[in-house]
Amino acid sequence: MSYPNSQETINLIKELVSIPSPSGNTNEVITFVEKFLAEYNIETKRNRKGGLIATIPGNDDTNHRMLTAHVDTLGAIVKEVKPSGRLKLDLIGGFKYNSIEGEYCQIQTSSGKTYTGTILMHQTTVHVYKNAGTAERNQENMEVRIDEKVHTAAEVRKLGIEVGDFVSFDPRVQLLPNGYIKSRHLDDKASVGILLQLIKQITVEGIDLPYTTHFLISNNEEIGYGGNSNITPETVEYLAVDMGAMGDGQSTDEYTVSICVKDASGPYHYELRKNLVRLAEENQIGYKLDIYPYYGSDASAAIRSGHDIIHGLIGPGIDSSHAFERTHISSIENTTKLIYHYLQSKMLL
Repeated sequence: MSYPNSQETINLIKELVSIPSPSGNTNEVITFVEKFLAEYNIETKRNRKGGLIATIPGNDDTNHRMLTAHVDTLGAIVKEVKPSGRLKLDLIGGFKYNSIEGEYCQIQTSSGKTYTGTILMHQTTVHVYKNAGTAERNQENMEVRIDEKVHTAAEVRKLGIEVGDFVSFDPRVQLLPNGYIKSRHLDDKASVGILLQLIKQITVEGIDLPYTTHFLISNNEEIGYGGNSNITPETVEYLAVDMGAMGDGQSTDEYTVSICVKDASGPYHYELRKNLVRLAEENQIGYKLDIYPYYGSDASAAIRSGHDIIHGLIGPGIDSSHAFERTHISSIENTTKLIYHYLQSKMLL
């Protein structure tokens, strides 16, 4: 028995986080995933929402599994081209303005041109603004300084920048020699990298799966509905692979796989959770059970949309979610191992 090469997984995650993909503008990263899977002759199809579904036939085609991870990220959209030649933003996803203050960004126009900029407080200059440190970090006070010679709205529009253009944040990814990976958008591209490596291994090594298994690379999770469709009637178990949330009172860490007991949507399926714990213990996989108080997943979206499924949620532990995120290679490894054994285990029928 062998697991996917963890360094290859980390390198793949680095590629994924480096592709801009705020919710609503994910074609480039979905195309990247599509091409990755095509190299191994994996059957894929896009749904109308733009997500990607890969299917591996199993020994039992009457009962299916589905696993999902989302490739869309937090981001922003141009709300207003200001008279000063700067941009007002509207946020995409659940995060705070203070987490993007000072961040480099890209503005992608509808024609496909890309410009760079920096997200700043209007009152940034301490030599001019007395309230530079105390002014509220909100939509009114924060703006994008475009890296072009523009001083009016007309000059900005001449570049092709307009209301509705997508803004993505510099991931600032770093792979450290002691095993840490720091980057924006590890939520949830770390999980996408894990699933892609597992799909590759299953195919290359000809591993038999007990059940036909679908892998949904969803592209609308950050706005709440990425995984609530394209679930086959035969699907019994539905496992979301998404980040484990860390903070005061949490047991999740950066070194184990987090198994979610409950989030803001309510408890996850008790028997599936116990089965995941059993698999972890039988295979000496480091894990933590946890509750995420302000969280929802593609699995909870699927339940809310009325699907009659057994749902669960696991993922690598990630520090400082929706801001400057970090995890460790050991968490990637433990998550990979648990999914590897889950895919080959008996289902709760």
